[in-house]
Amino acid sequence: MFSKIVIANRGEIAVRVMRTAREMGIRTVAVYSDADRVSLHVLLADEAVYLGESDPAASYLNIGKIIDAAKQTAAEAIHPGYGFLAENPVFAEQVASEGLVFIGPPAHVMATLGNKTAARRLMAQNGIPIIQGMTAAEADCDLLKAHAAALGYPVLVKAVAGGGGKGMRIVDNPEALADAACSAESEALTAFGDGAIYLEKCLERPRHVEFQILADAHGNVVHLFERECSIQRRHQKIIEETPSTALDDELRARMGEAAVAAARATGYLNAGTVEFLLDRSGNFYFLEVNTRLQVEHPVTEMTTGMDLVRRQIEIAAGLPLPFSQSEISRRGHALECRIYAEDPESNFMPSPGPILFCQVPEGPGVRFDHGIYTGFRVPVHYDPILGKLVTWAEDRNLAVERMIRALQECVILGIKTPVELLLDVLSSSAFQAGDIHTGFLDDNFAQWRPDPSLDHLAAMGFVAHQMTGQANVASMGAGSGPWEPPSPWQTLGAWDLGR
Repeated sequence: MFSKIVIANRGEIAVRVMRTAREMGIRTVAVYSDADRVSLHVLLADEAVYLGESDPAASYLNIGKIIDAAKQTAAEAIHPGYGFLAENPVFAEQVASEGLVFIGPPAHVMATLGNKTAARRLMAQNGIPIIQGMTAAEADCDLLKAHAAALGYPVLVKAVAGGGGKGMRIVDNPEALADAACSAESEALTAFGDGAIYLEKCLERPRHVEFQILADAHGNVVHLFERECSIQRRHQKIIEETPSTALDDELRARMGEAAVAAARATGYLNAGTVEFLLDRSGNFYFLEVNTRLQVEHPVTEMTTGMDLVRRQIEIAAGLPLPFSQSEISRRGHALECRIYAEDPESNFMPSPGPILFCQVPEGPGVRFDHGIYTGFRVPVHYDPILGKLVTWAEDRNLAVERMIRALQECVILGIKTPVELLLDVLSSSAFQAGDIHTGFLDDNFAQWRPDPSLDHLAAMGFVAHQMTGQANVASMGAGSGPWEPPSPWQTLGAWDLGR
């Protein structure tokens, strides 16, 4: 087993990985930029190495600096978290070439699965259903129009590389195709350095269901059941749960078998996620493989009792999986709500800035993986995710009730968050009935605005303001007082409460 690992990431996922490593007796090395000098992941690590300026290209995306950090601290392995370099085959290859261990799949597997058209061809060759569409990139607009006419509108323009909804456009008619293709190409080129695009048939009101997989170097491949990820904004998930209300035992078994077959077809190693779209007739289609730990992995952990980060590290160290498919079981129902620093009233625009007050939800069956504290300043340079709020209960109704209670206790002041929107979604009759799909927010909450009469955050904000004192809030960033330097270890009792 490794004695020390570098975590090539930041924020809540870096904190998450550190906690498992500490339980395993593994020392951790944080890396950080100027914007993250007092981030929680830096404060919790055994060691920390400065990478450079806040710009990701100068810090978290700089492969050479991260590998140097591992050498400098005598670490044996690097965990990439998710985002940044987590699915970059060049990074994985360079880590291996330096005699270090990459805690994830091999570079050649990443390269194959990172190309959506290559992955579609591979799945089709192995009998795994794919959505009707192209299996090669195409730039000629006339040929794209011909393919779209054959598929029938609406069609989906998709980037060959990357993910997260970037380089993706829904097209309803031939007149809109050229502009959509040009826009998708430009966005994909900026985001991924590759502007290649292709077309798929656009399914109407599909559900997004994914299967967690684990594969070791000894030929063992298993799945850990499904996660429903249909509640999305801009093609990015915001609420996930397991089990899915759309699957019965027979469909679940078939999709699980397809996920394992997909992993075997690629020679997969370590943890990953095979994603499917499910149409209204109950037909499922391969979407993609995420070659990393997913943001929503805690719901699988809560229902199976398994630590996926521990499994990642053990597999990377060469250990076999200690169980077979038949030995994996799950219990109860789990939900996850992603808490972002963003404004749902302004098309989910990022909302960076200082957190003036933070109250973390607690209680039975509640887990909050986060990287924030009162006084922390959310930087403008990175993905705005603050944390993942997870609840578990014996059944879905109880898990939803528990999540509503936990969200009501989640108070993050000074920046915008989607907490009130999440409360309204969870309280809606359609969600509670399990009648969801990937266009759920657009259909039901496109004109959403918070209800001032139900604004519990305003009341909590007033209480927090009174407790911390107007002078303390005003002194944020002033270079003196209890806010400088900010620390997660400060408590209300240590402050001047203005009494």
